[in-house]
Amino acid sequence: MGQDSFLRWIELRKEQFPTTGEYPFNIEAIKQLDKLMFHPQVTYIVGENGVGKSTLMEAIAVALGFNPEGGTRNFTFSTRSTHSVLHDYIRLAKGFKKPRDGFFFRAESYYNLASNIDDLDREDSFGPPLILSYGGKSLHEQSHGESFFSTFLHRFGGNGLYILDEPEAALSPVRQMAVLARIHQLVQENSQFIISTHSPILMAYPNSILYYLTPEGITVRTLEETDHFAIYREFLNNKEKMINELFKS
Repeated sequence: MGQDSFLRWIELRKEQFPTTGEYPFNIEAIKQLDKLMFHPQVTYIVGENGVGKSTLMEAIAVALGFNPEGGTRNFTFSTRSTHSVLHDYIRLAKGFKKPRDGFFFRAESYYNLASNIDDLDREDSFGPPLILSYGGKSLHEQSHGESFFSTFLHRFGGNGLYILDEPEAALSPVRQMAVLARIHQLVQENSQFIISTHSPILMAYPNSILYYLTPEGITVRTLEETDHFAIYREFLNNKEKMINELFKS
């Protein structure tokens, strides 16, 4: 497959799970998960809202040493501590080589990350501004989508492990295709991606594995076997029929 994985697999220490049925241990997909193997290039974790995708992505990132709210391993800010304890129950199997770069991109807390970058640059007048690594312009002075894309384009340097949770949230379809092209560039530079997304465009990377989470567990699917692809195709091919069904009183 061209390269060794930086992260080969994770395993849940389910024998250590608390006996309480509280979050996150009561999520059905988590209860069904034992071991998850990662593709050395791109791994997708997809499914409906509420099945545990972001909880699992967050736990993987935190277990690897990333800030729960996103960024590199050097970010230590905390706006509000809401992450679960699932990372304490994850066993990691890493590859022989260590990534030179890494980033946890989390759409829901990206605003907090952008604010922290501005704060750090105001506080440190000695070294080069941190924002230079993100394109040189404050992420708050760009549109939401532009600031997302600026991070993908400028901050991701290759030979890295990148965990992306819903990166399409502020991106147009054209920008999503540009991100897919950027992912390919970085894969060619020996990078590995773990991506949670609802976008059929971003799910289209050919050298990948796609895990589909449901309350019944986790299965491997192709893009065409996902509900996301089927619903988009049905809507675009039968727009009038679908709208009539949706608008029935």
